[in-house]
Amino acid sequence: MTYPCNCNQSLKSAPDGPDHMSLTTSFVSELVWAASQADHLTTFEKRRLLQRAVVTINEMRQQASIPDNSTKQDSGIAFQSLAGAVEAQTGEQIKTALLDAANMIRTLRIYLETTTRPAGGE
Repeated sequence: MTYPCNCNQSLKSAPDGPDHMSLTTSFVSELVWAASQADHLTTFEKRRLLQRAVVTINEMRQQASIPDNSTKQDSGIAFQSLAGAVEAQTGEQIKTALLDAANMIRTLRIYLETTTRPAGGE
């Protein structure tokens, strides 16, 4: 089975707005799907997905004005460290990291959507 990894896609070039959120939703779906296939992904695919997650999380945090805490407890830094040592991780560790990244991105997306909506929900 070949994994349809969109490893070169970046959210950085996407504009803000509905299309950007659609790309974010697609990436979350890709992370969840990849987590279910973690034992079948290549080292490159695992690393690239985690790197894309780090970039996406950092960009979304900037949009939300949420500073990183620059410690090992910071999830973004943890994902970055994991991506650098992906060969040493088990399939279960990769699966957990991909699902955690998807959850963080989903949460940030919801936060950004609710904080950028005009009052009254219109």
